[in-house]
Amino acid sequence: MKKKKNKSNKKLKSTRELINAKTISNDSLKLFNDDEIVFFVIQPQNLSVMSQENIGAKIFSLTNVLKGLADMEMICLNSRDNFEDNKLFIKKRISEETDEVIINLLKKDLYHLDQIQTQTATSRLFLLAVRIKPNDQVETVALIHRIEKLIKLQNLQVEKANKEQIKNMLAVYFEQNVTSDQFEDYEGMRWYPNDIEESI
Repeated sequence: MKKKKNKSNKKLKSTRELINAKTISNDSLKLFNDDEIVFFVIQPQNLSVMSQENIGAKIFSLTNVLKGLADMEMICLNSRDNFEDNKLFIKKRISEETDEVIINLLKKDLYHLDQIQTQTATSRLFLLAVRIKPNDQVETVALIHRIEKLIKLQNLQVEKANKEQIKNMLAVYFEQNVTSDQFEDYEGMRWYPNDIEESI
């Protein structure tokens, strides 16, 4: 007796559909429900050299920004490599190893990873994400300018994320990719001649 094949009418979703990222413009990330998300990169400041009063003022300023914009979200990303798994593996190898020379080499590797993490401990990426809905009765460019002005009035150093910064942020968010310098719009685009790239 032949088994009937279970035919599914469900269409498989693309990666862009799964992460709800339709396209990236020069100003925003466009979603499949026609919403747009504009990202503002906050320049981090060294709080260790600031007084308690200044830190309190910065917190108050950021609170005012969040209260002034209803559709705003905050994002904090580690824009550095994470070596915790590597360090755990090396520690396990040290505990199992009997050769003193190998143990010393492993300890040096562990020290090197610690040094890298210490040097990049402040490598954080802070963003403010503002969702713009398609029924907002205002021009997108004017709204972005107004939001940027509102944030800067609170003495926060920000810049609107451009297309490359948005791609970099998505790479860090979804796959912790902090090593790539440039992300292609299309797979293998770097191998195409410039005239073909411009025509796409």
